[in-house]
Amino acid sequence: MGDSSNANVQKAEELKLKANDAFKANKFSQAVDLYDQAIDLNSSNAVYWANRAFAHTKLEEYGSAVQDATKAIEIDPRYSKGYYRRGAAYLAMGKFKEALKDFQQVKRICPNDPDATRKLKECEKAVQKIRFEEAISVGDTERRSIADSLDYHIIEVEPQYTGARIDGDTITLDFIKQMLDNFKQQKCIHKRYAFQIVLQARDLLRSVPSLVDVNVPNGSHFTVCGDVHGQYFDLLNIFELNGLPSEENPYLFNGDFVDRGSFSLEVILTLFAFKCLYPTGMYLARGNHESKSMNKIYGFEGEVKSKLSDTFVELFAEVFCCLPLAHVINKKVFVVHGGLFSVDGVKLSDIKAIDRFCEPPEEGLMCEILWSDPQPQLGRGPSKRGVGLSFGADVTKRFLEDNNLDLVVRSHEVKDEGYEIVHDGKLITVFSAPNYCDQMGNKGAFIRFSAPDLKPDIVSFSSVPHPDVKPMAYANNFLRMFQ
Repeated sequence: MGDSSNANVQKAEELKLKANDAFKANKFSQAVDLYDQAIDLNSSNAVYWANRAFAHTKLEEYGSAVQDATKAIEIDPRYSKGYYRRGAAYLAMGKFKEALKDFQQVKRICPNDPDATRKLKECEKAVQKIRFEEAISVGDTERRSIADSLDYHIIEVEPQYTGARIDGDTITLDFIKQMLDNFKQQKCIHKRYAFQIVLQARDLLRSVPSLVDVNVPNGSHFTVCGDVHGQYFDLLNIFELNGLPSEENPYLFNGDFVDRGSFSLEVILTLFAFKCLYPTGMYLARGNHESKSMNKIYGFEGEVKSKLSDTFVELFAEVFCCLPLAHVINKKVFVVHGGLFSVDGVKLSDIKAIDRFCEPPEEGLMCEILWSDPQPQLGRGPSKRGVGLSFGADVTKRFLEDNNLDLVVRSHEVKDEGYEIVHDGKLITVFSAPNYCDQMGNKGAFIRFSAPDLKPDIVSFSSVPHPDVKPMAYANNFLRMFQ
């Protein structure tokens, strides 16, 4: 090996140590950049690939994590951490069977490692549970609506209940304010009222098309928020900063209301209650986390079972399928959770025609709306997440021109300032969960549009304290081991 090669190996090691420090400081994007540089200098070190896989996992770039861990395994088939990292990424994607194979391999390589044994046992349990659920589940066509079988009127409210109450069938602002206060004190509302909110929200949501046109009159404004992810106390802070929702102060929450944060039930009941009170003061779009597979892994299912009941898990799954997929503000601003499409020529009428009343498919327009991300390069590329795709400024420009639109607003990605403007100013990412998962250190943001010019006015905000319930407190036990 020549001097220059030795120098490269040494420099790569120094970069790896810097990357490890960035990782420990929760600066995961910086860690990826430094591991990139180390790999450029010495691509035959399996540790660099496995470490970069872990950083990608922290950034929820599970597709990239699987690729990197696979490369580590190719370099050194006996390197247990390669299988471990790939298994963890598969797990985060809900691919339990692939994860199981990798953890079995870790156990073969490290037969006496108690940690590997424990994780393998947990994974086997998770796979058995999924197989059992698959065996007893009925197809979508045969499944009866859980909502149609429920009548909240016949549920008795015990006299000793001291929380917020709805008098009759009408949700009022007084009720919502009292409910918000109950939630602040970590008290849940009675299941009768929870059923009423969710069932009434379902009736409103299922009656709208998959693409909703929003009209903002001249002189009025409209606020778009991104992912909230169960961060209830940060949601309250948005209302402190920008006012409670009303017909005169309308909001669109752009998906991913639940999961990860441990106050997801409080968030979704709040948003649904405002939807019932002010149907044109609260618009809600589906995110990739409004789905059974995500809720099973990332905490919402466990939280709902803990705070309410198994019936509510089924009910929320059904109502999430009613959420529209896209909104267009004054025929000019296109708002979706994830992004654009793998093909050119998609028209707004195509989106309106999507049959959305299902769990999100693994490909096609609905999948791409929920999962895709913008990329700095032109054209299209594979998704770092392993689902959807990445699309460039030329794709955004053509879509806007084809549909006579001015701007794309989407969410789905953590940004340091809570927002990011890319694609020559034609695409804005807005993310409203500050200090995401209590560790990312990011700000949140929301966007205010005023008619008629609809110039985006972006407000960034920091996180506020919350009770000591950790993110992912209700998540799949097995996944928590890898956080």
